[in-house]
Amino acid sequence: MLREKTVSERNCASGSVRRVVGLMSGTSVDGVDAAVVELSGNAESTELGRVIFERIPYSPELRGKVLALMLPETSRVDDICRMNFVLGEVFADATLQVIRAAGLEADDIDLIGSHGQTIYHIPNAETCCGITTRSTLQIGEPAIIAERTGITTVADFRMRDVAAGGQGAPLVPYADYILLRDAEKSRVIQNIGGIGNLTLLPAGCSLDEVIAFDTGPGNMVIDAVVSIITCGELEFDESGKIAASGNVVPDLLDWALSHPFFRKAPPKTTGREEFGSHFTKEMVERAQAEGISDCDLVATATALTAESIVESYKKWVLPNCKLDQVVIGGGGSYNGALIDMLRKGLPEVDVMVHEDLGISSDAKEAIAFAILANDAVCGCFTNVPKATGARHGVVLGKIIPSLSRECEDS
Repeated sequence: MLREKTVSERNCASGSVRRVVGLMSGTSVDGVDAAVVELSGNAESTELGRVIFERIPYSPELRGKVLALMLPETSRVDDICRMNFVLGEVFADATLQVIRAAGLEADDIDLIGSHGQTIYHIPNAETCCGITTRSTLQIGEPAIIAERTGITTVADFRMRDVAAGGQGAPLVPYADYILLRDAEKSRVIQNIGGIGNLTLLPAGCSLDEVIAFDTGPGNMVIDAVVSIITCGELEFDESGKIAASGNVVPDLLDWALSHPFFRKAPPKTTGREEFGSHFTKEMVERAQAEGISDCDLVATATALTAESIVESYKKWVLPNCKLDQVVIGGGGSYNGALIDMLRKGLPEVDVMVHEDLGISSDAKEAIAFAILANDAVCGCFTNVPKATGARHGVVLGKIIPSLSRECEDS
């Protein structure tokens, strides 16, 4: 007969090594980051073992359809319904691909943690039909992932935090705390994906002392500008070469930094709703009207990311904490021009990348969702209320059990 595996069957003992697949697709909408992660223990006793990582790109057609879902002008309810299941199949295929890359079979995997693909995020409370609430939507149907792989799948990590009064983001700070806290050094873990976000880990901190929030656009505006000026021939500024060949235009940078998001106090999150195509289109039009060169425009877009990060530290971090290290992760860690700008803006802080601490920048977010899934089945609170604004700690993630086939007694 078919029988559901219950959560109680997951072994959360500290000595047991579990293999968990973490899946992530972010605001850059470039594909699925997938990692097979070996973990032992849970919560603060978690130990990270071998990690096998694969990036499975979206096809241009798929990426275009996902991006269309993120704009109210182009999004349709039938497309959202359809793409939820299409992406479920894509995430399931990515899972099986990374399992094969690790030299394993599906039966060797204990668990999957899937972030899904965010298509819309409303972090600030709004009133509708007399009910005031925040909301967020990730697609990539987890039931499809569990069905295709035969592996228990944990997904929809943001929802319970929103239900508890939080913004449902950021989520990675929990993994930052588990992996990168230090007894003697105060660190900021700065992710630069499509959006930039920071996690402050004061020396010797507890989870209750962790602070995290979005700093603004990461690679999102830079990538969009590069795509526009090259008519789609390039999707990003490789190693920051274009930015390095240009000069920052102060007036255009000041306009970009005047966006209301930068004046908000944490906790705060953002996304394409604020820094997507509308913002980039206006920035490009302003540059063209002023006769600003393409190289100078890319340099200024890069400076927007760097300056918004530095100003976030000056306003919300440094007044309360002496900072020893900044650890950069995400695609922005490969942008040399951006890293140089950050080092100039933070001359008294040691700016490094995840690899300096033995963690892959590429795999970091996939690892984070493996950790969140592992702790979900162990019943651990995994949100960071100071980061999300939630009223209290909660267990994040909906668990879709696998099915195991057993012979019935005749």
